[in-house]
Amino acid sequence: MELRHLRYFVAVADELSFTGAARRLGITQPSLSSQIKQLETEVGTPLLRRETRGIELTDAGKLMFEEARLILTEVERAKTGVARRARGETGKINIGSAGATYFHPLIPTIIHEFRKEHPDVVLIPEESNTSLALARLRAGAIDLAFLRPPFSTDGLKFVPLVQEPIVMVLPAWHPLAHSKSAPLSALAQERIILFTRTINPAVYDAILAAFVRAGFSPQLAQEAPQVASAIPMVAAGLGITLVPESMSCIRPDGVAFISVEGPALLAEICLAYCRTQRSAVVRNFVAIARQQAQIASQKRN
Repeated sequence: MELRHLRYFVAVADELSFTGAARRLGITQPSLSSQIKQLETEVGTPLLRRETRGIELTDAGKLMFEEARLILTEVERAKTGVARRARGETGKINIGSAGATYFHPLIPTIIHEFRKEHPDVVLIPEESNTSLALARLRAGAIDLAFLRPPFSTDGLKFVPLVQEPIVMVLPAWHPLAHSKSAPLSALAQERIILFTRTINPAVYDAILAAFVRAGFSPQLAQEAPQVASAIPMVAAGLGITLVPESMSCIRPDGVAFISVEGPALLAEICLAYCRTQRSAVVRNFVAIARQQAQIASQKRN
């Protein structure tokens, strides 16, 4: 039994006429009659009664009509579903983020635009540190990750999205708290809170190098378990920290954000994924991320 047998039978059962069904199917009437006979032979019972006034379905034919319509509907549903999956219109994406990238407004914008264009794709967010996100990305446990470079790109592709300045976070009572900006050298006598180096060694080392270029080695205070954790630690009076500007949306009582004078100290966000990634839904997400990053860049310029 082939799908064409079912399609032909459904057409005859709908029309209750070989002539009408043949016209609808675009085949000859003798060919249609032959196909129906093949189907009746296979199921082992007549499905149609050929009367002088036309055609009637037998009891077996009525059941075959119901079942055939269900089968054909399921086949069409499967074809549509497979085609949509191939176009990346359905499925799921596991999205990692690290380095408090989710505070930058571009990231929720990208996700919002993707959801708007692909509402049937399930997005599963996951927040971690850079080292863990990279490991899970390479292991295939997540499909994409918003990360802050630099990091080893072995086996990965990445799309640069945005750069933002790094700012100082000071206690509200600090003498510089009401300033618009200050040089890094102003922190020479301060205790500096940084995230644990294992979270992102390259970024950690870049921040320390910036202090050295400013003419001093920082006095490191208690480490923060995450980048965002450093801000409430400043509010508690444990020291001073540096964070990407987008994190200034976290404004607990007792802290002030001020710009860094001199050469810009920048924090970049990129979207990383495996070089072997072939998923259409991931490809669509990357395309929208590129598009939104370009739009954001044009607005800034």
